Amino acid sequence: MSGPRRRPRQTGDVSGGRRLKLGFLVLVALSGATMAFQGGASLPVVALATLIGGLAGGALLWYVSWITR
Repeated sequence: MSGPRRRPRQTGDVSGGRRLKLGFLVLVALSGATMAFQGGASLPVVALATLIGGLAGGALLWYVSWITR
């Protein structure tokens, strides 16, 4: 007998990966907003922190997808 067989990867369900990436992006963006809010920042600063957190999350996603190819 040969060893255990590997099941082929199923690439048909792309929505799960997209939801995971979107969840990661939202988590990073809201993390920046929460930090600004807890620090007593005004609403425009909280919005700016959310935007910057979203950009940072996007950069992190790009980097992780680039190194895992």
